[in-house]
Amino acid sequence: MIRLSGRLRSALIIGLQGIRSRKLRTLLSMVSLFLGVLAVVAVQAGSQIAEQAALGDVELNEGVDGTLQMYLPQNDKAPSIVLDTVQGKKSAVALSSTRAFIGEPNVSPINKGGGPIDQPGYGGGYYCTANGVCSQDAPGEQGPPGKAIELNLTGMTGDVRQFMPYRLQSGQWLDFASAPSLAPRIVINTKAAAAFERYKVPAQMRITGASVDSTPQIIGVVDDGGYQPAAYVRYDELANWLPTDPNNSLRVLLSPADAAVQQTLTARLVAAGVPADQVHLQPINSKARIAKQLALMRWIFLGLAGLVLLIGVAGILNVGLATVGERIEEFALRRALGTPRLLLAGIVLAETLLTGLFTSVLAIGAGVLGLRAAVMLFGQGDRFSFLRDMGFPWQAGVAGVAAGLIAGLLGGSIPALRAARIPIATVMRA
Repeated sequence: MIRLSGRLRSALIIGLQGIRSRKLRTLLSMVSLFLGVLAVVAVQAGSQIAEQAALGDVELNEGVDGTLQMYLPQNDKAPSIVLDTVQGKKSAVALSSTRAFIGEPNVSPINKGGGPIDQPGYGGGYYCTANGVCSQDAPGEQGPPGKAIELNLTGMTGDVRQFMPYRLQSGQWLDFASAPSLAPRIVINTKAAAAFERYKVPAQMRITGASVDSTPQIIGVVDDGGYQPAAYVRYDELANWLPTDPNNSLRVLLSPADAAVQQTLTARLVAAGVPADQVHLQPINSKARIAKQLALMRWIFLGLAGLVLLIGVAGILNVGLATVGERIEEFALRRALGTPRLLLAGIVLAETLLTGLFTSVLAIGAGVLGLRAAVMLFGQGDRFSFLRDMGFPWQAGVAGVAAGLIAGLLGGSIPALRAARIPIATVMRA
């Protein structure tokens, strides 16, 4: 074991000396290999960034991977049971959605149906009567066009950001520890903020189903990944203006680590008459759904990067063969002095492996600088906001080092075998 470590040390020292004495050839090998390793680093980093971006957008709309969710069936007692069970619990949050109109009363909103403010009528909600007639006008909300913004209003029993990681853009998030306010405190999303910046509307909020209007307090803006104007409010503040509707659907998000709340909620719903087969706790598997698509894309681009890497391997191979051809007398003399064939092969491999390692370090450094430049150029806008807190993926660094070492091994194997097979008689002929 000591002899092996001594040979390895000798191979590394002689390999470094060879690199220093042939700087120009080493530089040429690194230049031919640099683009291949950089391509591997870029593909791996790009796939990781794409996965985080795609998963981040999915998590904003659906929830963090692994979160348990429950959609309650129609039952008169179900809403009150859910609210009583999850109220004050940090491991569970109940969500209730309704429509709200902020602006002039008794007018049709600018974005009828709650769609994007710059695309009226697109993607908005529809309201259906008992006879099956559906339209974008909420019941009792028809009127002449006016200055009002329609948005989706979500009431929450607790902080939902542990399950749906909304990104706070300005102001503050809802405080669930304080006493409820009669003037509802709301946090709007970026689409609603853009609408209110574009149109100046009165601070009067009409909630569908409420008998009187309220005066909202906008305390913050979040990026929720949605394309429609939306707002978020504490459920207890919403309840001051909107009575609990037994027919209103609730969505419950629960932590998989808290089995007690899950069991209590399930047991109480079944005891209240909800059929057991309708009480479902389904995990959110966002990552599994997009993993196959991302993996296919990653392998396609890795294949293309591998082709570029082969060019670098060919460059190392050519330079290595030329170097061994010039050092035939040196290697023959070493053989005559008792140097084992394995050590001669190790010397050549050490040079190519060190060249690949140095090249991978440079490629990783270029990747880090490139990502920082991308963050500075594109990370300030809303479109690429996920880049703001993006760090260089360590998987890309590992892939770059592996690519450099593999290229050095492949490109140096044939020159190493040729160096090991040089006969001792060569030095006699010289």
